Amino acid sequence: MNNLLVVLSSVRPGRVGEPVADWFMPIAEADDRFNVEFTDLLELDLPFMDEPNMPGRREYTKEHTKNWSAIVDRADAFVFVTPEYNSTPAPALKNAIDFLYHEWAYKPASFVSYGGVWAGARAVQALKPTLTQLSVMPVPEMVPIPDVAGLINEEGVFEADGRHAKGAAAMLDSLAKWSEALKSMRQ
Repeated sequence: MNNLLVVLSSVRPGRVGEPVADWFMPIAEADDRFNVEFTDLLELDLPFMDEPNMPGRREYTKEHTKNWSAIVDRADAFVFVTPEYNSTPAPALKNAIDFLYHEWAYKPASFVSYGGVWAGARAVQALKPTLTQLSVMPVPEMVPIPDVAGLINEEGVFEADGRHAKGAAAMLDSLAKWSEALKSMRQ
């Protein structure tokens, strides 16, 4: 069984990523191909990159970096629940990615992205070159959620429809296949 790390990427007050992650987590946890771990970057509370050494050296001096390293290291695949801000990735997510180097390698990743008309797609496209530079395999299957604000009800619950569930199933299938395929490279 592979370890799937789901990362809630927005740390902004009033974020809508929380209800989206609350919708996705039970779907991921019900998939018996994965042990699922969840990390909220708001709770992780990484400062702006504060390590004195390059991440590639893996000579971490800060406890928060060591903790983050352990979380990412034990994952075999990633799902980033992420918005886009000003047509770019959430700054907390880019910062969290940049803290580490080797821990990301030879693992697949995908996205549950959300926003307005673009559904976070521009942020995803901007993150892919960074991830591939770290030897992460961004799979094509993902769950884009346009007009996310209109899908959050008065109780603050994300009201997904069949498209979202179908997209999540296809994404998890792809992550499971890629995670198995890359396993020998991770060893």
